[in-house]
Amino acid sequence: MSNFKKIVPFIIPYKKYAYANIFFNVLYALFGTLSFVSLIPMMQVLFDQTKKNLIKPIYEGFINTGHFVEDTKLFFESTKLFFENYLSYYITNTTQTFGVGYTLSIMVVVIISVFLLKNLSDYLAMFFITFLRNGVLRDMRNAMYKKTINLPISFFSEKRKGDTISRISADVNEVQNSFLSILEIAVKEPLTIIFTIIAMLMISSKLTLFVFVFIPISGYVISLIGKQLKKKSTRAQNEQGIFLSTIEETLGGLKVVKGYNSENYFNKIFQESTERFFVLSNSIGNRQNLASPASEFMGIMVIAILLWYGGHMVLIEKTLNGASFIAYMGLAYNILTPAKAISKASYAIKRGNAAAERVLEILEQENTITSKIDAVEKSTFHSEIVLQNINFKYEEETVLKNFSLEVKKGQTVALVGQSGSGKSTIANLLTRFYDVNDGTITIDAVNIKDLNLQSLRGLMGLVTQDSILFNDTIKANISLGKLDATDDEIIEALKIANAYEFVQNLPLGIYTNIGDSGNKLSGGQKQRLSIARAVLKNPPIMILDEATSALDTESEKFVQVALENMMQNRTSIVIAHRLSTIQKADKIVVMQKGEIVEQGTHEELIALNGTYTKLVTMQSFE
Repeated sequence: MSNFKKIVPFIIPYKKYAYANIFFNVLYALFGTLSFVSLIPMMQVLFDQTKKNLIKPIYEGFINTGHFVEDTKLFFESTKLFFENYLSYYITNTTQTFGVGYTLSIMVVVIISVFLLKNLSDYLAMFFITFLRNGVLRDMRNAMYKKTINLPISFFSEKRKGDTISRISADVNEVQNSFLSILEIAVKEPLTIIFTIIAMLMISSKLTLFVFVFIPISGYVISLIGKQLKKKSTRAQNEQGIFLSTIEETLGGLKVVKGYNSENYFNKIFQESTERFFVLSNSIGNRQNLASPASEFMGIMVIAILLWYGGHMVLIEKTLNGASFIAYMGLAYNILTPAKAISKASYAIKRGNAAAERVLEILEQENTITSKIDAVEKSTFHSEIVLQNINFKYEEETVLKNFSLEVKKGQTVALVGQSGSGKSTIANLLTRFYDVNDGTITIDAVNIKDLNLQSLRGLMGLVTQDSILFNDTIKANISLGKLDATDDEIIEALKIANAYEFVQNLPLGIYTNIGDSGNKLSGGQKQRLSIARAVLKNPPIMILDEATSALDTESEKFVQVALENMMQNRTSIVIAHRLSTIQKADKIVVMQKGEIVEQGTHEELIALNGTYTKLVTMQSFE
């Protein structure tokens, strides 16, 4: 129930539908009971068992003797007697006036009306709950997606993407299908049972008390079936996350899979996962499938005992008439349907509870990188970026040690060094994809942790080694940083990025769809579109994270021209693998194992004949 309470905020916007559902479920339970009770007078007329009564009865009301049990018993007896006497009076009077055929017609109309109202109430209850269930499904998915894209990048370095996709799609759907059945079974089924039991008590309290001896036994047997269902459901949902991750990873790396003839290997991994899911699903499904027949069998056992004991009351004791007993048996069977629904729903709730835990794990995940309440808004860059005494580590691996750097406005500062020296980490820290463990990063003397996060990232343009493009048009990809950009502005950005030449030759120009991850384009073309995106945003600070390292020599020349165009009159931090691309930088910072070992211009560093010179020499040989 604690998980259900956490889902309640998603239900509140749709409470009017919940109230309407409850109202019509109450009516359904009431008319469902009356549909069986209304058979009694009809059968009495059919078998001529109606007690002749020509005097209109008067209800004596509630008698208060001061004893609750005695008062309750007297209330039921007097109410039952009044209805019986009034019914017999009405039937006697109507039959004598209009004949038995007319009375029978009235009874048939009443029965049809009651059944019609019962089914109409059932439809309207389901009609309103549909809006609630689908509304909660939509809002929960939206909340999950919003939380997912707001969580820090570090969260996804430990999670499989497929597992997150599974939570947003399958688990949220499971919550909607299974967990929200609490709303339905909390009113509809219990009220049906309560109203039915009240009617049964009014027909024969002795027979009903006899039934109650066997109901707890049935309930215990059914509860045994549902044990361990939640645990198995959690394992099944985790397994679903694993095989979805396998799909996502193999589709993303299909060239590697095919290039290394690894189809069989990944097939084996996928099939092992689906086999585990198959076994778990069978186990869960079989337990759930057992719920309905088990509850029905236990119910029939109770009804069989009722037939024996009730028959004894009708034929031997003669304390119950035949018509009432037949209606009573109908009411007893009427309990079976809601009882089965409750037992099936209880298993569904266990499954939904497991899914809710996985959904809530994402929704309740603490986001460590957020804007402060009183965060500073900043739209311009005036003087300098200062990184002072920075220490940072990914989990237990130290990446930066006591790192300090100053970047003046308008400067181009290049970071070079071997792989693992911490160059890309600087880009991640400047954009607050990660936060420093120690030290400070300031822009114009304002700590970036004090800046509004969107404001901070609005100051920066980012071009990464991997050209991250989306399955959309060129225009949609480029205009991410400026959604209201005109076609002319986009074309101008493409020209600066040295990309318009190939774009204008595409079938639909800037309205051409570039496919999944831009796979319809070459590596150099994709990178130039990434640069055009940064150009259109027109930020004062540009971060280039090994923007040319993945390109061939010809593509690199095109991209290098685009980068030089973009960096004019702009503060740029360039993380470079190819040293030929940063020789014109105002300052080159040489890094080794998270520390600065040299810094200066290209000429100054060559004159030192140190680490930088070794790197240049190695690349020259390459």
